[in-house]
Amino acid sequence: MNKMKNIFTLLILFIAITCNAQATKPNFDFETVKNDKPVGWKVFGNENYKTSVDSKISQKGKNSVVIEYNGDTPNFKAWGYRIPAIYQGKKIKLTGYLKTENVTNGFAGLWMRIDPSVAFDNMNNRGVTGTTNWKKYEIELDLTPSSAKKIVIGGLLTGKGKMWIDNLQLTIDGNTLEKTPPKELSTAEKDTEFNNGSNITVENLGEQEKSNLELLGRVWGFLKYHHPKVAKGNYNWDYELFRILPQYLTVKSHLQRDELLITWINSLGDIDICSTCPEIPSDAFSKPSFAWLDENNISTNLNKKLLFIFQNRHQGEHHYISMAPGVGNPKFLNESPYTDMPFPDKGYRLLSLYRYWNMIQYYFPYKHLMDKNWSTVLKEYIPKFINAKNELEYELVSLQLIGDIKDTHANIRGGNNAIQKWKGEFYAPIHVRFIENKLVVTDYYNPELKTEVNLQIGDVITKINDISIDNILIKKLPFYPASNYPTQLRDLSQDILRSNSKIIKISYIRNSKELTKTLKLYDKKNLNIFRWFPKYKEEKSYKLLEGNIGYVTLQTIKKTEVSEIKEAFKNTKGIIIDIRNYPSTFVPFSLGSYFISSPRQFVKFTSANLNTPGVFSFREGSTIPKSSKPYKGKLIVLVNELSQSQAEYTAMAFRAGDNTTIIGSTTAGADGNVSYILLPGGINTSITGIGVYYPDGTETQRVGIKPDVVIEPTINGVKNGKDEILEKAIEIISK
Repeated sequence: MNKMKNIFTLLILFIAITCNAQATKPNFDFETVKNDKPVGWKVFGNENYKTSVDSKISQKGKNSVVIEYNGDTPNFKAWGYRIPAIYQGKKIKLTGYLKTENVTNGFAGLWMRIDPSVAFDNMNNRGVTGTTNWKKYEIELDLTPSSAKKIVIGGLLTGKGKMWIDNLQLTIDGNTLEKTPPKELSTAEKDTEFNNGSNITVENLGEQEKSNLELLGRVWGFLKYHHPKVAKGNYNWDYELFRILPQYLTVKSHLQRDELLITWINSLGDIDICSTCPEIPSDAFSKPSFAWLDENNISTNLNKKLLFIFQNRHQGEHHYISMAPGVGNPKFLNESPYTDMPFPDKGYRLLSLYRYWNMIQYYFPYKHLMDKNWSTVLKEYIPKFINAKNELEYELVSLQLIGDIKDTHANIRGGNNAIQKWKGEFYAPIHVRFIENKLVVTDYYNPELKTEVNLQIGDVITKINDISIDNILIKKLPFYPASNYPTQLRDLSQDILRSNSKIIKISYIRNSKELTKTLKLYDKKNLNIFRWFPKYKEEKSYKLLEGNIGYVTLQTIKKTEVSEIKEAFKNTKGIIIDIRNYPSTFVPFSLGSYFISSPRQFVKFTSANLNTPGVFSFREGSTIPKSSKPYKGKLIVLVNELSQSQAEYTAMAFRAGDNTTIIGSTTAGADGNVSYILLPGGINTSITGIGVYYPDGTETQRVGIKPDVVIEPTINGVKNGKDEILEKAIEIISK
């Protein structure tokens, strides 16, 4: 995902975790200020920017708000304001005034998003640059009231410079919000009985109680995605769980349990015979399993009732699920994150488990690649969720559950203040990475601290606070979800030197000698931290290397550079494309076609079936068009564990070239469009929502893009400043 898509992702998180909408008139003019902050507004994004209220410069009234870059690593910063999408209308328009000063390497703009994933615009293709006086700008989007749940507006700055924002206005079909009629809410949306808590207590949790709760979770999820009355939004399905639980927890026998479930199902209303429900495709890649109906001593009557619902399941538009147009990854709808409950009560914690488990059960394309049998996971986690004693325990057990699906796209974001504190609020001033399975110093966040740190590039850290790195891995890796082990190490390495103390003791090896030192830690805002990739360099993405070899890094590539690269490198001996990063621009087709002399399919997909939950089928993949003047030399593509998602998809496209060699090491193994999930407590997570395969059906998930030539960095190479993978690429081309 490029920088704009990173911003897009953060906007999604912002919507999920920010404050509730203001009950008073929206503070769109920034005139209402408390403690030097405009009431109702939040800021998010990179820390290399300063945000403030300016009471001297304004377009109208007393105040405007400011975003100003003041760091070493340009990224982005945004102001945002959230209101509920409770309005009827076709078009929603945001207007506002911007003033800029020396905006470069990016742009200033307004932004507006209709959630969940209804519409979005941040003026990316028409942003303001340079120095400009106050000028009015606007964004207009389709409101789509039936789908819209939240409206979020604001202004943002990417790159360098300074911007002012003032006098924002929001209109729907030309009317102010006060004069816009409210939309009609579904029955589910009108149900507010348990807004302040579930009132659920669980006193006894023996084996039978766990089995009963497992069955309830399965039935609850099955009805959610299959029952026509639930699918129409006739019920707040979260709250229906809280209504049945008190009586369900008191059942004394299997018969009593099953009769209660049948009574509950009957109360939802009659189901019409479905004349359009399709048969499960015989060639489906994966199919729903009904083995659970033969477990837990389920009665014949309950078994028949559930099978009848499946045979006459809901078809078409669904209150809780849809598929992204053109792509097919699931979009989970009308799922409240309950952000006001950082530590949800037992009922809400059980809801969190049920919600996530069933989303994976019916809509995750890679269940067959998990290490665990997903059918056993629900019962395993019931006591873990119910018995969590505080916010941290709840977030950690959620993180463990998320980690069980073995997907690098799946992690925990939002609502995870407890986890961040657990990881540590202070950071070491060095970047470390696992090389040859050892923790190695690879860079300094702030070069001016190099003397104070007194560690050298290539030093191997063996202990932290007298605990060996191996033991730290055993303890912490379960909380670092990823598709494969190298990617887990990648992610853990970024946090392994964090602490809530301002110092840590480390043992390290230099020149075969084991040494110890006390390492000073810093507040994150005082360090120029980068997570995975080397620091951004303001230069062209391509250059000519010795030996008439072209080099391109996708980390900084721009659309305009694609044609320049083709022209500059057309007579080179070979081209090296470095995807040990995340591409800043989508180039599988625009650049990939340069290396192909005939149209070539390079990928195919599996996607879920909205009308038959649990079915995944193959669909046609993408084909790269041929180039009118294809490149004649060698193409070498560099990958490693930093190559993830779009980077992996891009590597697949390049692999289809006439003369391509991929070299490096295991990639992140998470290739496919992302689907977002909200869980109680404001937790935001995601999954890979479609299956991505080579045309012959070879997996990419978890295994990643397998290099043709495997080569990994060495500690000795790091010490000597060598890029051994790049050197190997040059060697291959030069032969």
